[in-house]
Amino acid sequence: MNNQDVIYSINGPVVKVRNTKSFSMMEMVYVGKKKLMGEVISVSRDETTIQVYEETSMLQPGEPVEGTGEPISLTLGPGILKNIYDGIERPLQAIRESSGAFIPTGSAVDPLDVKKLWDVTLTVKPGDHLVGGDVYATVPETGLITHKLMVPPYMKGTVKSVKENGMYRIHDTVVVLETEDGDKELTLCQKWPIKTSRPVNKRLPISMPLVTGQRVLDTLFPIAKGGAAAIPGGFGTGKTMTQHQIAKWCDADIIVYIGCGERGNEMTQVLEEFQELIDPKSGHPLVDRTVLIANTSNMPVAAREASIYTGVTLAEYYRDMGYHVAIMADSTSRWAEALREISGRLEEMPAEEGFPAYLPSRLAQFYERAGYVENLNGTNGSVTIIGAVSPQGGDFSEPVTQNTKRFVRTFWALDKALAYARHYFAINWTQSYSEYIPDVERWYAKNVDPEFMRDRQELQRILAEEARLMEIVQLMGSDVLPDDQKLMIEIARVVRVGYLQQNAFHKDDTFVPLEKQFKMMEVILYLYKKAKEVVDEGKPIREVVETGIFDEVTKMKYDVPNDNLALFDNYYTKIDKICASIE
Repeated sequence: MNNQDVIYSINGPVVKVRNTKSFSMMEMVYVGKKKLMGEVISVSRDETTIQVYEETSMLQPGEPVEGTGEPISLTLGPGILKNIYDGIERPLQAIRESSGAFIPTGSAVDPLDVKKLWDVTLTVKPGDHLVGGDVYATVPETGLITHKLMVPPYMKGTVKSVKENGMYRIHDTVVVLETEDGDKELTLCQKWPIKTSRPVNKRLPISMPLVTGQRVLDTLFPIAKGGAAAIPGGFGTGKTMTQHQIAKWCDADIIVYIGCGERGNEMTQVLEEFQELIDPKSGHPLVDRTVLIANTSNMPVAAREASIYTGVTLAEYYRDMGYHVAIMADSTSRWAEALREISGRLEEMPAEEGFPAYLPSRLAQFYERAGYVENLNGTNGSVTIIGAVSPQGGDFSEPVTQNTKRFVRTFWALDKALAYARHYFAINWTQSYSEYIPDVERWYAKNVDPEFMRDRQELQRILAEEARLMEIVQLMGSDVLPDDQKLMIEIARVVRVGYLQQNAFHKDDTFVPLEKQFKMMEVILYLYKKAKEVVDEGKPIREVVETGIFDEVTKMKYDVPNDNLALFDNYYTKIDKICASIE
């Protein structure tokens, strides 16, 4: 920095410095006397433009701007899990203890606890040759996750010395590596720029689903591990609740939850719920495998953009250890609004609905960081991204939703009418789709049942046929329909209410294993087959309906516990008996 690097103008989070050659693009800088964190986003001969990630009130022209020579980077090491960060990796709990409920500007708190001692087990010895990604030590970070300390990417060398196993702080040197550039000290942490993807050996083909235990997702619209999905929906349709349920129950090893521009009370609910929940697979608290990034609507707007990249960088770091990570981004629309606001302050030419012309490329940069990969150390890991979209007025033709559709392969469209009818999940089965079906088909056949996808297709056909018939019913009433079409409407109701609708507060319905999902489909389709045989014989469908068997099958999700699937056999016997008794 030279003595002339001072603020020339301030426009919200956008600060300009005149006549300087001290800074480079994407460099992290400290702005003003309070050293607010900022990033250089434009450089010209006459002026440098900086985006400040903190509140700029009380900042004045003439205050100094100081460069760091580095991009904005995260500190990566043990202690990330169970933590709550803001958009630029400042630990909110530590800030609350030192400064109270609100974050003071220029708050310089270490992202990780520098005083805490970690139990380190070294896995290398002097003379070992290490390259980027190789594991040199392990640390039990939580009761569920073992943290693997890895050589930073692009570094390689021979181990010169190793410390004994024992208790160390994150900045303590545990391995000295002899490299071409001299000796490098390896500690319990490393740095990585948030806007650069972490390198991998290769991207692998997607082949297995992210199992959520939610029937409408797992059966009709699955997402693959390493895939990307969007949850668009208007206000009150259940975007956040859908993401909560997936975060609680999906079979990812680690959850990264990003609250980007959402209401503070929603984030409070997330924090409280996650701290109370017990992981069903291990019996440990769910927070043991969760990291939360809270960037609420009253926090500085520029930090929303950083929060998305912070979350995906943390996810890639754990992926490199061989874990499967799921990111819940809630919501990418608020992130896009932050881009729009900053773009307006920069006086850039607006594109559709005022969003900047580079909105599609920024969305692509984010969603393309999802993937199933072979890591540098030979392990396999994945990052799955599930982004909520909040189109104004529930209009799916707006730019954020339309551009998101280009970069995701699963689209869970939430429906206001279903939400108001208390149909949970409010996912519209005619507007939603999943392009991962061909990729995961073989996995379902091998791990659940070869008939799973055939049954799924039949369920979709029934729902599509019902949608067509309901247009006739709304015009002319249901009495004009022949019995086979009345049967189609009855069985579609069983599919909608008994299968797609789920109760998050019922112990056997909040999470449903794939085997139970398949057996439920089988019973519903068997009922349809036997009832159709009755109708084909010329007998009225009304007589089958009046036996109450349709209602009984609808309630089987509650009546058959997840640990006693043999009870499904009773339904086949009962259906046969009822259909045979109709004269």
